Amino acid sequence: MKKIILTGGGTAGHVTPNLALIPSLKELGYEIHYIGSYQGMEKKLIEDAGIDYHGISSGKLRRYFDLKNFSDPFRVLKGYGEALKLMKKYKPDVVFSKGGFVAVPVVLAAKHYKIPAIIHESDMTPGLANKICIPSAKTICCNFPETLNYLPKDKAILTGSPIRKELLEGDRLTGLQYAHLSANKPVILVIGGSLGSITVNSAVRKVLPKLLNRYQVIHICGKGNLDESLINLDGYKQYEYVDTPLKHFFAAADIVVSRAGANSICEILALRKPNVLIPLSAAASRGDQILNAKSFEKQGFSTVLEEEQLTEFSLEQAILDTDQNRNSFIKAMEQSPLSNAVDTIIQLIESYSTQ
Repeated sequence: MKKIILTGGGTAGHVTPNLALIPSLKELGYEIHYIGSYQGMEKKLIEDAGIDYHGISSGKLRRYFDLKNFSDPFRVLKGYGEALKLMKKYKPDVVFSKGGFVAVPVVLAAKHYKIPAIIHESDMTPGLANKICIPSAKTICCNFPETLNYLPKDKAILTGSPIRKELLEGDRLTGLQYAHLSANKPVILVIGGSLGSITVNSAVRKVLPKLLNRYQVIHICGKGNLDESLINLDGYKQYEYVDTPLKHFFAAADIVVSRAGANSICEILALRKPNVLIPLSAAASRGDQILNAKSFEKQGFSTVLEEEQLTEFSLEQAILDTDQNRNSFIKAMEQSPLSNAVDTIIQLIESYSTQ
């Protein structure tokens, strides 16, 4: 039996692409193991998928001063030792890493045992964890054409991001019925990231009176971000978080307003949804969402509204402009070669597993 170890953790973006690969790996008869942190969010997601989960010690490598910088290297070393034991025990044919700091000791342990490792970089430029892993990897997959400039030419391949198959199987009418919305009025789906965005939520709610004249709005606002004063507002439905209904909400959406996390925008691309991207500001991140969004804007996939320019007026105008030019956005997305990442990455995995 072919064996694979998947790894990645810290955020949903480091887990969901692995989840997207699992059905195909099962069909091909792989024995699948997952290595993550002891209690990271990835633990429940992977166990719910019925995959054997193994926790290891992990530490974050920071570019800034923090007292944990003195203790975390020892956690990483401990994790490396634990990863070595798991590699020796399960003897995988290949390792696939979606990144995050828990993946560093796993990829290094794979190199120690000469097990080929494939890593995936979601953002425009490699994060610190993947920078550490690149020398130990056989292949580096990426989402953006521009990323190829930051990677070793003999290792890099443009694949796009693996998208969960079920996300492509939504039903518009089911989504409308779930949200108790009409089929006679277009729908805007607002997604502020897995934790929500106070900035985006506020701008959306300020412009609601104007938007609801023309649209209906499904607003996924993040845990603790519901506005009780708007619960009974006709044409506006807000949710802290949705799981299964998300595919139906996507199907119902005519326009998507979203943050610009790499996995989120790759899902929007795969679904061919005209969209307005509001990237997380450089002041609150390393600026990767801004780069992601600008790449999508350059390729003709998206309208980009930077957070510093976000007001109720600029948001309304961005939505109206996107709607008016929706056909050109859809056409550009249809011509993108990056919508079949699962098959491309599975072929890579197979090529190493059969060597």
